[in-house]
Amino acid sequence: MNAVVIAVFIMLILSLLRVNVVIALVLGALAGGLTGGLSLGETVSVFTDGLGGNATIAVSYALLGAFAAALTKTGLPDAMVEASVKLVGKEGDTRRKTLSKVLIIFVILIVSCFSQNVVPIHIAFIPVMIPPLLKIFNELQVDRRLVACVITFGLTAPYILLPVGFGQIFQGILRDNMKDSGLSVSMNDIPYAMIIPVAGMVVGLILSIFVYRKPRTYETKAIAGEKPAPYTKKSLAIALLAIAVSLAVQLYLSQSLNVDGMIFGALSGLAVLLVSGVMKRGEADELITNGMNMMAFIGFVMLAAAGFAAVLNKTGDVKSLVEASTSMIHHSQTIGALLMLIVGLLITMGIGSSFATIPIITTIFVPLCLQLGFSPMATIAIIGTAAALGDAGSPASDSTLGPTSGLNADGQHHHIWDTCVPTFIYYNIPLIVFGWIAAAVL
Repeated sequence: MNAVVIAVFIMLILSLLRVNVVIALVLGALAGGLTGGLSLGETVSVFTDGLGGNATIAVSYALLGAFAAALTKTGLPDAMVEASVKLVGKEGDTRRKTLSKVLIIFVILIVSCFSQNVVPIHIAFIPVMIPPLLKIFNELQVDRRLVACVITFGLTAPYILLPVGFGQIFQGILRDNMKDSGLSVSMNDIPYAMIIPVAGMVVGLILSIFVYRKPRTYETKAIAGEKPAPYTKKSLAIALLAIAVSLAVQLYLSQSLNVDGMIFGALSGLAVLLVSGVMKRGEADELITNGMNMMAFIGFVMLAAAGFAAVLNKTGDVKSLVEASTSMIHHSQTIGALLMLIVGLLITMGIGSSFATIPIITTIFVPLCLQLGFSPMATIAIIGTAAALGDAGSPASDSTLGPTSGLNADGQHHHIWDTCVPTFIYYNIPLIVFGWIAAAVL
């Protein structure tokens, strides 16, 4: 059996059985390493050495959580809740509640989409925006699985389709790796090639709204570290200034200097709150610790995912999985496209990053697509979709970890069953179907 298949299968089964995702990743990596011919000592060593691969991301998310917690001292979350309560209206006003529910979901969708392209901050908005709204979700009886699907759509579909922000990075990696593998394509062609696969995600989003539209009851609980904070116009202005400074620093570092600016963006926002006096020095430690705890889950999963990926790469079975699938094609475009998409799904589900999947699959998929007679546009659609597959449903992807971190702030949203399973059903399955269609018609 292929080590990648074994490792991903074990990780997913354990996760579905409600075993902690970090433990599932560790045990999956152990099984994959041993299956792939590595000794126990070598597997443990490679896993440990690989943990540093996502260290920057882990620290970034921890500091974002700290910044979000510090913002509570400005009263911004309380102001958001009060504004939402006024929007919802009196208890029993069914029509107004329905309209409010639609409006809030629509705003979350827009903000999520903007976080990839217009203001590329990725999941940084989640710890600031989502936890304060949980009480409103409870009042409106919003099914949080719907919110998870909406956020995940916004975190993935825009970068797959639009060559701006994270989309420019994703499509640039796709173009460069395809060129290195023997097929030169234009950046202008990639969005057109990805229209059909992204249309599949739109269909999935509509289906998720239809399925999860029914009311779901949650218990209103206090959020860890949450304390009511009075607010004034001045405190709200400082909160908005801190957010603006944080975004400006992050965008400058990422866009102008081409480095990850999330850490220093969060630090600059914290500095504004500290210097302004909104966050007192004596309470800074407690606030920052509470905020880091909120995002610590993401950090540990991302670290474990880096070790998991390191073990799979060391076995060499990632390449052999791709090569083995080619021997099953028998010069059939239909079978070939489907197998390439499934292989992409397996790899991305394990690694948790579509960006990291592209270099792995492109070296084999490009020659194979050329051999099978696929057009350049069809080849882009196959490889782009194969890389993106799994990102929306992987337990180790920040596209699922981000929504969970916000929606589970009060401990009532399960990462696997309430985020990963719904997003897998409504995005990964349509991506396979529509990616297969794109390969046939382009």
